[in-house]
Amino acid sequence: MTAPTTTSAAAALADRETLRLCTAGSVDDGKSTFVGRLLHDTKSVLADQLASVERTSADRGFEGLDLSLLVDGLRAEREQGITIDVAYRYFATDKRTFILADTPGHVQYTRNTVTGMSTSQVVVLLVDARSGVVEQTVRHLTVAKLLGVRTVILAVNKIDLVGYSEETFNEIKTTFDAKAAELGIEDPHVVPISALKGDNVAELSAETPWYTGPTVLELLETIPVNHGRADDLDFRFNIQYVLREHATDYRAYAGRVNAGSISVGDEVLAPYGRKTTVAGIDSTDGPVEAAHAGDSVALRLADEIDLTRGDLLASGTRPEDTREFAATVVGLTEKELRAGQAVKLRIGTAFVRARVASVDRVLDIDGAAGDNTSPEAVALNEIAHVTIQTADELPVEPYAARGAVGNFLLVDQSSGNTLAAGLVGKRLR
Repeated sequence: MTAPTTTSAAAALADRETLRLCTAGSVDDGKSTFVGRLLHDTKSVLADQLASVERTSADRGFEGLDLSLLVDGLRAEREQGITIDVAYRYFATDKRTFILADTPGHVQYTRNTVTGMSTSQVVVLLVDARSGVVEQTVRHLTVAKLLGVRTVILAVNKIDLVGYSEETFNEIKTTFDAKAAELGIEDPHVVPISALKGDNVAELSAETPWYTGPTVLELLETIPVNHGRADDLDFRFNIQYVLREHATDYRAYAGRVNAGSISVGDEVLAPYGRKTTVAGIDSTDGPVEAAHAGDSVALRLADEIDLTRGDLLASGTRPEDTREFAATVVGLTEKELRAGQAVKLRIGTAFVRARVASVDRVLDIDGAAGDNTSPEAVALNEIAHVTIQTADELPVEPYAARGAVGNFLLVDQSSGNTLAAGLVGKRLR
């Protein structure tokens, strides 16, 4: 039999769909072990890595393999047995390739969880079968809803420590299903697993004959990835650079297609109600006939229009220009975001002066104390509704397609530090 060529192997990989997922849960629910199990069972671990894990596990007196060692966290956290950063991992099966973000479990690292979930199509929430759904589970489920994640898989981990109890599993499933329905999660799933022993992660377990659903990996391989894509939205293109070559009279606008697609000859809408058509599209490989969401290209327009960095080219219905909009923000630093505070707003490729006109509501995403409806500031890891005012009119539209449109950053004017990440629109309430 002839071995496949490198070219054919690369083509096969390119043809596979890619799914972005995120793991989350409370501290010690077994997220890192779960990720290690996925890497191990999909044969995504190099031989020397596996040998190193075997040695370290033995040195620590661990019975079998400590698969959490396969997940890179910061060295200090690994020595403490916890993970506080977002660790990205890549693995593949015959059906799909996967990009996985392993997020921290501590409540004080909600900002890291938001980072991991913001580009994910699926969230895998882990809970300890002995504890069930806890406040942090609800917090992570709420963040998933905030960011528009459609599919959430609840992995009821350590099911072996409750004797593979169907009754315990059903109690947890009932609680989770009720909360998911309350929040409006479109596609929830619940699977009993033992990440340590491998039950129902990649292969169905004989220990849970009462569970007849798919494994976690089977779900990840079959969940539709085309829902809510940036390609399905109207064309949006934020200008990054204006390219000019005076000798050849070349003029083009470089940037990234944030949403939708564009072809040569299509009409586009420029600022101030101006319209023109696309005369040409240039890529790093030369002229092309079309560009799609995620492509970085330079657009040549049929008419000479005075455009600059930060301007938006669009098709369909162009977002309305405004100096004020409602938004949902997540506090990212120890420095509070206060009502009346002057900031810099980075939205698309625009970077303009702005002001937090008001902090309207700090959301209680744990579901315990209730929302604070008269706050003065947004603290680190808090999620709040605010009103933003800008010095210049900007085209603003609601958050969609995992941040393809409608996302922004608020930046401290003096230090340049990012104070908050935001989504256009008041979400969750």
